[in-house]
Amino acid sequence: WGDDGFVLRFPDSDDAPDSELILIDPEEATDLVLRQLSGTALFAAKFRESAARALLLPRRRAQGRAPLWQQRKRAYDLLSVASRYPSFPILLEAYRECMRDVFDMPALLETLRAIRQRNVRVHVADTRSPSPFASSLLFSYVANYIYDGDAPLAERRAQALSIDQEQLRDLLGDADLRELLDADAINEVEEQLQGFLETQRIRTADGIHDLLLRIGDLSRAEFERRLADPGLINEIDRLLRSRRLLEIKIAGEKRLIAVEDAARYRDALGIPLPPGIAASLLQPVEAPVLELVRRFARTHGPFTLREVILRFPLDTQQVESVLNTLLLDGRIVEGGFRPGGVYREWCDVEVLRQIRRKSLARLRREVEPIEQQALERLSTHWQGVLQRRRGLDALLDTIEHLQGAPLAASLIETSILPARLANYSPGSLDTLIAAGEVAWVGLDSLGEHDGRIALFLSDKLRLLLPPRPDPIHDPPPENPLSPRELALMEQLARTGAAFFAQLHEAAGGGYPGETLDALWSLVWRGLVTNDTFHALRAYVARPASSRQPKRQHNLPSFRSRRTTPPSAQGRWSLVPTSLASPTEWSHAFANQLLNRYGVLTRESAATENVPGGFSAIYDVLKALEESGRIRRGYFVAGLGATQFALPAAVDLLRSLRTGPPLEKPEMVTLAATDPANLY
Repeated sequence: WGDDGFVLRFPDSDDAPDSELILIDPEEATDLVLRQLSGTALFAAKFRESAARALLLPRRRAQGRAPLWQQRKRAYDLLSVASRYPSFPILLEAYRECMRDVFDMPALLETLRAIRQRNVRVHVADTRSPSPFASSLLFSYVANYIYDGDAPLAERRAQALSIDQEQLRDLLGDADLRELLDADAINEVEEQLQGFLETQRIRTADGIHDLLLRIGDLSRAEFERRLADPGLINEIDRLLRSRRLLEIKIAGEKRLIAVEDAARYRDALGIPLPPGIAASLLQPVEAPVLELVRRFARTHGPFTLREVILRFPLDTQQVESVLNTLLLDGRIVEGGFRPGGVYREWCDVEVLRQIRRKSLARLRREVEPIEQQALERLSTHWQGVLQRRRGLDALLDTIEHLQGAPLAASLIETSILPARLANYSPGSLDTLIAAGEVAWVGLDSLGEHDGRIALFLSDKLRLLLPPRPDPIHDPPPENPLSPRELALMEQLARTGAAFFAQLHEAAGGGYPGETLDALWSLVWRGLVTNDTFHALRAYVARPASSRQPKRQHNLPSFRSRRTTPPSAQGRWSLVPTSLASPTEWSHAFANQLLNRYGVLTRESAATENVPGGFSAIYDVLKALEESGRIRRGYFVAGLGATQFALPAAVDLLRSLRTGPPLEKPEMVTLAATDPANLY
């Protein structure tokens, strides 16, 4: 809309609707505009300007200017409260300014009546391009939508996110904030809310009155703790005589209140008021108990039901009902907040946000950044390279640690697993795969006789595999399947696991090498796997003419009576499709990376070839930190500030940094592509 007209856009239609549908009745116009006006950016802007003119948006420092985002935030908070009172003057002024100064509603109604009485004719014109008059309106249309919405922060935060926050909250479960929140941070926020800080001390009589309006009732002894000069206590008697303050008895104790709160305390607690109060200050209050409890929550840290009852002589059920009402309105939250507490607690949402920010800041300052040389020492300790173990359980634990990591197939049994397991035997891995405990999936090819694979525990395979489209019904356009590969996929989808001979026949027969090449091409695409490790072991084995390495695995061998090549042995099957949504996969993979590295940096995640990059798991890592499960900080110097760590890894990092000097160097030999070798 503009001063010269307005533009209507119909995005779901090729033809403009009939003009009779657009022309509304004059009797409905005002009601329709009023009904929609409160949700527009125009109304929010006019309300902010009116509230600023009425000095309802005070600045912390009178000598400084408040930024626009801060004015918007304060105006939004004021509007959320004022909307409950239809007769609030600033609310009415904003409506009046919109309806009369911005919109000329009388002229609109007059025009609509003239159209209905046939004094004005409506003519519809279809043009291929806008006229000069309409072009200015179109320009205004674009400019209006640039500034559409008066709360940009919340909109930007939720824009273009693929993470389902509700589902992520369910995956993380209820946060135990008693472990996350810092007791010193809670005390610091409470001192600030109660005005105990040195910079908040009261220095004038007006400050005494303003403090009571903000905090509520206080005794004289409580006042003395907040005064910059003890002599100001004499100003209280002067304020009592001028009726700016009242002294009433609450819970057997004399307390001071601002005269503006007189009706609120009278209706909530049934306390008689002294005479001489203006009638305008004695109007009945709609929800006095709710307002008292709301202000108590806003000026205190986490509190219990007993603390409210001790402060105000109210019934237990009445206070619980008010707290539940505030809980449903989203103004307070319920749970456990104070470290070491055992009772159910409540806390104002804004107060809790301040406490969490301060607590997280304290946690981030606990660990000073270490040099990058110490990071590799942490990696060898964390991944168990220095303390090698034995047995099938140790092998299972190692594979659980390495799940999803891209590993060179030729190095798994010669370098990576032997670096973590003492006297490693390939038969151990065959046993776990045959028992259905472990599965392997190809990632990409490395030359003619090698490739990168990932090992998984079978029950975690479908959760850690990234979601992908069906390659048969929705093939990738950039690298489509060949006819033989497609035939193999269809055969496996139809019959399940099959041996090479069955697959060769289903693919049309011919030269077996073509079927074998197609099969391994599907393996490196991550579409097909084998129920043994023999085929992969034969695929990466050196040719017989080459010199054999000194280290040989004493595996039983035989001469096959069939024509099946060694690299085609075992039963082949399709890699199961992922059962995880993008949110579930991000949550599972972020936890897997944390378990593998202990301290996760952007550079470590880059070596994993995460689909979507580090941003695919960043939201999950941020939510894990806010729930207290992991720590965020600048742990390693020179690697950027986006670093997350498990609490156990932080403790290990501290012990490695502050522990006694090494008696002898920690020597270890690692493959260049070993996940424990960060460089």
